[in-house]
Amino acid sequence: MKQVCIYTDGSSRGNPGPGGYGTVVTYGGHSRELAQGFVTTTNNRMEILASIAGLEILREPCQVTVYSDSRYLVDAQTKGWVEGWKKKGWKKSDKKPVKNIDLWKRLEAAAEGHRIDWQWVKGHAGHEMNERCDELATEAADGLRGKLIEDDGFTPSE
Repeated sequence: MKQVCIYTDGSSRGNPGPGGYGTVVTYGGHSRELAQGFVTTTNNRMEILASIAGLEILREPCQVTVYSDSRYLVDAQTKGWVEGWKKKGWKKSDKKPVKNIDLWKRLEAAAEGHRIDWQWVKGHAGHEMNERCDELATEAADGLRGKLIEDDGFTPSE
């Protein structure tokens, strides 16, 4: 299996507010940057979407290490939260619906066939790739990387 690294970050100017994600996918000596901005969204949605964007461009099963500064994303993957939510009909332990179900399901589909190692990195701590992803995400949120689009899955209750 190919060894791929996906570095991710999400940004939201207000929460909710304009937001964006930044992703850098590396394989061998190659890298590809991805970014998109949204009119209204949340930081958590952008953190999840950043990893989805990286996984969705992979064309074959890979050994992937995903680096994120989002505890929400990494813990959901490494601590079994997603599996627990699914077993409970996408409800949390307090019986309330899980937020961002659309993205969790999309992430699950994007991850299928890959072996993924989820790694948390401290944000804004000088990690070169995390800093680059932050730059991409904030530029996207500010509309500097193209037109802001609608986040179709966002609902104001999030």
